[in-house]
Amino acid sequence: MSEREFLEPVFIDAFDLDDAWFQCLSQILDKGHVYTITRGSYEGQKRLEFDFVVVRTKKPSHQIIPIIPEGMSIPVPTDMEYIQGYLNYLMTGVKTETEDYTYGERLVEPKVRVKQNIDGKDMIKEMPLNVNQIEEVIKIYKEQGFGTNQAIMEIGMPSDIKLADPPCLRLIDTRVRYGKLHFILYFRSWDLWGGFPSNLGGLQLVKQYMAQDIGVGDGEIVAVSKGLHLYEYSWELAKIRTNKLNPSSLQNLGVK
Repeated sequence: MSEREFLEPVFIDAFDLDDAWFQCLSQILDKGHVYTITRGSYEGQKRLEFDFVVVRTKKPSHQIIPIIPEGMSIPVPTDMEYIQGYLNYLMTGVKTETEDYTYGERLVEPKVRVKQNIDGKDMIKEMPLNVNQIEEVIKIYKEQGFGTNQAIMEIGMPSDIKLADPPCLRLIDTRVRYGKLHFILYFRSWDLWGGFPSNLGGLQLVKQYMAQDIGVGDGEIVAVSKGLHLYEYSWELAKIRTNKLNPSSLQNLGVK
C-alpha cells in the first residue's frame, strides 16, 4: 500500500444508478485505502475505502438496480422487490423494539430519546418532535417557491455519537432547479457492495414521490461520502464484476 500525504478526492459522473455503482467499484479498486476497522461494523476486519468521493447520477430512474452480466457467478446485490420494501422503511416511522431508530422514523416521525430514572430504574422515554420532514419540504416548495436553501431533511442527531451503530445516512438536502427536484446526500459511512444500490434505489423512489407531489420533474442525485467502502468479503466480487482480477494496481494496494 503506497503512502499518501494528502486525501485523494474522487468524482464519479454517472448516467444512472447501475453506472454509478459500477464506476464506484472500478475506482475504489484502483484508488481505495486499505485499513483495519478498530471501531464499528466488522471490527478487526479490513476495509477498502475512498478518502472522499462525490457520486453524481444524472438519470437515476433510468436503471435503478445493478445489472450483473450473464455468466458472472456473483449475486445481484439488490432487486426491485427489496427496494420497494425499503421504500416503506423510508416513508414510515415504524420500528421494532430492538431498533434505536430507522431512517423512516427520523424522516417522518422523529423522536428524542431521553434517559430518566423512575423509582430507581433507568428508563428510556421517547419524546416526539411532531414533524414530518418529507411533507414539510414538499410544503415549502409548493407554498413558498423554489428560491430557498432551507429545504433539508436531517437523519442524524447529536446523541447518535453514543450509539453502537449510528446512522450512516446523515443528511438529505434538496434543490428544485431547472424544473426538477434534486437530492444531495451525505453518508458518513457507506457499504458500496450491498448498501449503496439499495439506499440509492429507495431514496430515488422517495424523490420521485416528492417531485410528483411538488409538481416538478425528477432530477439528479449527488451523493457525498468520506466513508464509501468495500468490506473484505466483497473484494473478490468487485474484481469479478469489473473484470479486474489481476491488475498490478490491486497488488500495490494490498488487495489480493
